[in-house]
Amino acid sequence: MLYEAFIVSLIVLVTVGGAELLGMTMLNRPIVIGPLVGLALGDIQTGVLIGASLEAVFMGVVNIGGASAAEPGLATAVGTAFAINLGGGAGVALPLAIPIGILGLQVKTLLYVGVIGFFAPVFDRLAAEGKERKIVLLHYGAWLLQWGIYALLPFIGILAGSDAINAFVKAIPKVIMNGLNICGGLLPAVGMAMLLKLLWDKKIYAFFFLGFVMVAYLKLPLVALAVLGAIIAVTIAQRDYQLSQLTKKVNAAPAAAAPAGPAGNVDAEEEDFFDE
Repeated sequence: MLYEAFIVSLIVLVTVGGAELLGMTMLNRPIVIGPLVGLALGDIQTGVLIGASLEAVFMGVVNIGGASAAEPGLATAVGTAFAINLGGGAGVALPLAIPIGILGLQVKTLLYVGVIGFFAPVFDRLAAEGKERKIVLLHYGAWLLQWGIYALLPFIGILAGSDAINAFVKAIPKVIMNGLNICGGLLPAVGMAMLLKLLWDKKIYAFFFLGFVMVAYLKLPLVALAVLGAIIAVTIAQRDYQLSQLTKKVNAAPAAAAPAGPAGNVDAEEEDFFDE
């Protein structure tokens, strides 16, 4: 079991952590992780079947800000490993996927707050001092620390067994789970505040409050808001283009009406001479 625990934890580190490092490459999806675990454990057929089954389960799960439900990568890796070792196929993996995914998401939130949050002031200080090389080293070092700790979950889980995982999830007090959910809900507010701090402009504040009113009072879904945002963006872009073209025409008009250099001055002098 030691080999299985190590190889699955390594796959979680590369796929789930790699998806965060490389920019949402979908490496952490079940359809990717399932076959990789199956290939590593010598049963790629079961890995593909379970990966496809869990992809259908987690297909609609996209953890964005407060809209967080479960972490599909960890759930797939551990569930597939148990299914191959116990020989139960999808019947073993599916019941374990949801609790493991929920646990993985809570641990990920704790790591973001406790590990990455701890290094945030250090990044600010290094940026103010202009130490680019140290920022790069700290960036990769913090990533390795965060996802190395996260990869211990499948390692310990596979060594402990599926019964221990279920018992551990059920043993977590409800108040702690609620607290972790609240912390996860606060993160999008902090992220939005940081984004607004960079992008805030008096010219666009009206759109921000317009979106707030539409969500809070009109209860519009996110798809409707996205469509309205696209319409507003296209309209403003067309208006800016028309104003740009109009400005070019206005600036070009005086130049066209002005005399064309020295030749124009000579013609004017000749007309004045004959008039006299």
